Amino acid sequence: MLDRDALQALISHCEAQDIAFISDEIYHGIEYGKKAVTALEISDDVYVINSFSKYFSMTGWRIGWMIVPESDVRRLERLMQNLFICAPHASQIAALAALDSIGELEDNLAMYERNRALLLKELPKAGFDKIAPPDGAFYIYADVSDLTNDSVALSKQILLEAGVAVTPGVDFDPARGHKTLRFSYARSTEDIIEGVRRLKSWMDSKKAP
Repeated sequence: MLDRDALQALISHCEAQDIAFISDEIYHGIEYGKKAVTALEISDDVYVINSFSKYFSMTGWRIGWMIVPESDVRRLERLMQNLFICAPHASQIAALAALDSIGELEDNLAMYERNRALLLKELPKAGFDKIAPPDGAFYIYADVSDLTNDSVALSKQILLEAGVAVTPGVDFDPARGHKTLRFSYARSTEDIIEGVRRLKSWMDSKKAP
């Protein structure tokens, strides 16, 4: 995650160049050790996009919000009314209920934190040791350049032979992603334990003479 100084530097540069600054803060609320910094702490002249998808566990409900400079509110309202009018009524009711479920959502966060610690400990034992602890969200990005130059092929092989779904890095970085994989830990701890067990077993089988 960007710290306050880095975010300040980006915003200041954009202001100096008359560039609009858009901050995607959809994963805010899912963080470990330190709180994410919102662009609104630094400037009112920024656009912030957020959603109920991640922290509120409402992926697929298509509901979120946008905070814009006051001078652009009417412009965004006109754009919105020609695209979608408003969020679905059912999604709005569900989002209101989610706001009253902070205890459950914090339990989810605690599970993510357990799963994160588990993967940071166990993935290196399975051979995926070029990783950095994520500050937020629920993914671990691994450099697998010592295993492959084709992350898509490796992902497919792991899925078919080990029964574990991982994401090839080219989905996020077309230039360097062919040497990276993304592991998600947004499942039950039991699923994560089983996934790591399968990965270890599969990697051991590849080492066998």
